[in-house]
Amino acid sequence: MPPHKTIVLGTRGSELALWQARWVDQQLKQRDASLEIETRIIKTTGDRIIDSPLAKIGSKGLFTKEIEHALLDRTIDLAVHSLKDVPTLVPAGLALAAITEREDVRDVFLAHPSAKVSGIEDLAPNGTIATGSLRRRSQLLSWRPDLRTVDVRGNLNTRWLKLQQSVWSGMILAMAGVKRLGWMDRVTEILPPSRMLPAVGQGAMGIEIREDDDLIRSIVSPLHHTETAQATASERSLLRHLEGGCQIPIGALGRIEGGLLALEVYVGSVDGRDAMRGHIQGDPAQAELLGANLAAELKERGADRILASIRQEGA
Repeated sequence: MPPHKTIVLGTRGSELALWQARWVDQQLKQRDASLEIETRIIKTTGDRIIDSPLAKIGSKGLFTKEIEHALLDRTIDLAVHSLKDVPTLVPAGLALAAITEREDVRDVFLAHPSAKVSGIEDLAPNGTIATGSLRRRSQLLSWRPDLRTVDVRGNLNTRWLKLQQSVWSGMILAMAGVKRLGWMDRVTEILPPSRMLPAVGQGAMGIEIREDDDLIRSIVSPLHHTETAQATASERSLLRHLEGGCQIPIGALGRIEGGLLALEVYVGSVDGRDAMRGHIQGDPAQAELLGANLAAELKERGADRILASIRQEGA
């Protein structure tokens, strides 16, 4: 690439988003020390509206749309996203050029600092758990219907401060973000997927570029991790065919084991009373088809009814 060319990387401004941007910057420069990379912070709709639950805002791309506009306007050359925030349909003219190797996909429970508990099973009835995710709320209440939930928004530092100042029993976060910020000492319990399936794409980063930008594609391609890409492709296909989004309680996890791609899914009502799980496995090269087939099976079993009821109620 021309030595005078500076690559502009777009990202959100939260501490976690900046960690991700720095990681990509460092990885690219390790491979080519001549690269000049400028980080540009872009505020998204999801960053601006922090006093409403995500489910009430009712828009896809809450954390990506403005960044994608900057890509299309050519004011940035690549964008780094948490893959779980990226809608399953990428805008025309853009492409996910690299999916990074996944961090631990599990969710974690952080008890209130004053609480003397070893996990969610230890919580007294009517305890309050903070989470901004309907997926977590549904699975939690399916497991412990005696608990209560309260919505919490903001970056991880804001959420931790809110927990400390509250009378909540604790909160649930993604382990990937907690690890990246060095917070594992605050974790009370790591929640297994059998209890809490993660969000689609959780733990992976997506690097988005203009579809026709072969130069940037060649620069970021070494960060692409094939197994993570196949696993998350099955999850994203499942979500797309279920017509779900941030405002729908769907958890999914694709894993490649013994040469096969195994995909699990949870679909439930917001209160967790009406829920189902599903599973499929097959050739990793057929990841998107596996996701579509599992979505079709779930619809036949009644997932459409659950999701339609949630949309009608506006969650």
